[in-house]
Amino acid sequence: MTKISRLPFLFIVTGIVGFIAFHATSIFSLSTWLTEELRGPNGWFQVHLFVLGWATMLAMGAVYQLIHVILQTHIYSEKLGYAHYLCFTAGLIGTLYGFLYGEVYVLAIFATLMLLGILLFAFNMAVTLYKAKHWDTITISAAIAVAYLVLTGISGLLMGLNLALGYWVELHGRLFGAHIWLGTIGWFGLLITGFSYKMLPMFYLAHDYPKKLQTIILLLWNAAVIAGVLSFLLNGKPWTMQLALALLTIAFIIYNVHLLHIRKNRFKKNPGAGIQWSMYVNHGFAIILILLLAFSIYKPDQMLSSEAVRLAGWLYLGGWVSLMVLCYASKIVPFLWWTYKYGKLAGKQSIPMMSDLLNDKKVKVSLTCLISAALLMQMGLVSNNAILISIFGIIFSLCSFVYIALISFVFRK
Repeated sequence: MTKISRLPFLFIVTGIVGFIAFHATSIFSLSTWLTEELRGPNGWFQVHLFVLGWATMLAMGAVYQLIHVILQTHIYSEKLGYAHYLCFTAGLIGTLYGFLYGEVYVLAIFATLMLLGILLFAFNMAVTLYKAKHWDTITISAAIAVAYLVLTGISGLLMGLNLALGYWVELHGRLFGAHIWLGTIGWFGLLITGFSYKMLPMFYLAHDYPKKLQTIILLLWNAAVIAGVLSFLLNGKPWTMQLALALLTIAFIIYNVHLLHIRKNRFKKNPGAGIQWSMYVNHGFAIILILLLAFSIYKPDQMLSSEAVRLAGWLYLGGWVSLMVLCYASKIVPFLWWTYKYGKLAGKQSIPMMSDLLNDKKVKVSLTCLISAALLMQMGLVSNNAILISIFGIIFSLCSFVYIALISFVFRK
């Protein structure tokens, strides 16, 4: 039986708190921060609360356990994991404070502390993977994703030093673009796609599906990350960013084809509402990427406008990344909690089944409402209608509260 430590739960529970805090502050602000310039105190605060306080925090917790499941070995140092949690969480809180109140030196100090936490995480993962000597598309994707997270932290720290000291002024905008691209496409993209190669076959009970496309996806996705980063850092012409977007779009289309191969070779007809919705989200985002690529070709001068970046960023982070995390959480959280609380009792006494911890019908209804509200809010962003953004943004947050409550109640069973 897989051993479960308390470390992943620290990150997951803290991530849930971050998720609640993000949506609570969005409701109080009527989601108007989405219509403002994102490169300001409110925008920086909300984006980093969402990306680091919610998605990254929960992702790190999942990584600690899923790496163990994949490698069938213990993490190199659980103590380093706790040190990582303390540094990252304390650094995040201080960084958010610095963003909100414009305290540049506070921001620089706590961003450094947060980067230290990321470096501890990367070192722990690197040693664990090196000792295991188990290399495939899953572990390689995870390793490169963590490397991109480190680069994201370093580029963010450089921007903080730039603000505090006034050096490299001409590079600030370039670093900003590279920072976003590394964190969104590099860290989240490779982590989600890589772990999907393990999780979807588990949930679908899929066997004998072709795996060659995984290597192609990995190569194309990394090419997209590198091309995008170079485009920003070298202040490339529009075609360089179009190339990065084209590589990402092709990789994502092939990724969807691979997911269909997994589903075709399944032995379990119904893997759960969360996994079914994750497939729909993947297919939908493939269409969105094609439309974004077409837009970049049709209006290359508008490709990096603040409106286009805000819409694309929210479609990716608030859409694909967040929804994938939420969909997978409906399977990962019950699995972790059941194994932690009941795993040792299996076969010895009457215990609940894993499916008893979370009502799948409620998951289906709440996810349907949440995703519908998210789509309607996107319509407000596309039309640049502040009223629609406020109304559907509030509905989206309320639906998010209901869904995360369902996930959280698992810990009471």
